[in-house]
Amino acid sequence: MARPSATRGSSLPDDCLFCRLAVEGDHVARTEGFYALRDIAPKADVHLLVIPDRHIESLREVGELPADEAKRMLEFVAQVAREAGLDDYRVIANTGPGSGQTILHLHWHVLGGRMPAFG
Repeated sequence: MARPSATRGSSLPDDCLFCRLAVEGDHVARTEGFYALRDIAPKADVHLLVIPDRHIESLREVGELPADEAKRMLEFVAQVAREAGLDDYRVIANTGPGSGQTILHLHWHVLGGRMPAFG
């Protein structure tokens, strides 16, 4: 069941954690349409999540965003990393449960500092 969004006037799934956090989360950064917060199970010294307010299940559906909004999202990813003091960092978008995506709402992991080796 969907409910009207408090932030965008669109429909949001009742059970989506990231849709709820868009309204009531502990944001480390915010811009129109996007927010960032700390990952609750960090895999690096700095592990932030950048999330669109709009419910989009995964990177597969990124085409649902207008081109200017997708561009602003990526610019916000870079801004969040810069504001976290990161010069070198990794950006990951797990796509689908088989890749490790546990919350089916598009989000970018921004990791910096010490982190596990990546294949």
